[in-house]
Amino acid sequence: MTQTIEEKIKAIAEQYARNLKAKTTERIKEMKEDDNSHYLIYQVLGITDKEGELIDIYQNKGRFLYKYAGSFLEEVAILCFEEKFPNTQRKVKIQNKTGKRPKTFEIDCLVDKNAFEIKWRDATTDGDHITKEHARVQNIKKYAYRPIRIMFYYPNRAQAIKIQETLKTIYAGVGGKYYFGDDAWKYIKKETGVDLLNILQKIAKEKTKQ
Repeated sequence: MTQTIEEKIKAIAEQYARNLKAKTTERIKEMKEDDNSHYLIYQVLGITDKEGELIDIYQNKGRFLYKYAGSFLEEVAILCFEEKFPNTQRKVKIQNKTGKRPKTFEIDCLVDKNAFEIKWRDATTDGDHITKEHARVQNIKKYAYRPIRIMFYYPNRAQAIKIQETLKTIYAGVGGKYYFGDDAWKYIKKETGVDLLNILQKIAKEKTKQ
């Protein structure tokens, strides 16, 4: 029996949840053998050994969580495009025609002439990020593609917001588009017919009940 898009997304969510749990469990087990001599500095700064242990555990859990959350949302967003457009291509590499580094740029999702960059959130405050993204969209334009950035969650910090505003200007400058926050969810629904936000809210509600 053919799965519905909602069933496909739910199955992917289950797989990511299992992988995340396995990875964090493995890391916590490894940490029991770690050298904790750095707790001395924690103590100097007023942090107890117990607090230090919890901080280290959740720092590691957080790194895995952010990685898996981003990969999951990117994958299901691409799935929405594939549902509507069978010719959708994932992870398309293009040559760098404007510089030597990097040698290639990657397009997350290519639908006809629309080249999508999909982010769950981007809290970077690094100015180099602007330079790299500018080179990326310029190269996409040289391939006669239209760069479109979709970011579901906007950063909270002023410097990170400033970076995103600059990126929005860069996309506009080459005839591209940048959708973020509510507009990102609406764009996915409008273009693919899939109400991704509603599906994820339903899955989240079921998970929290459990």
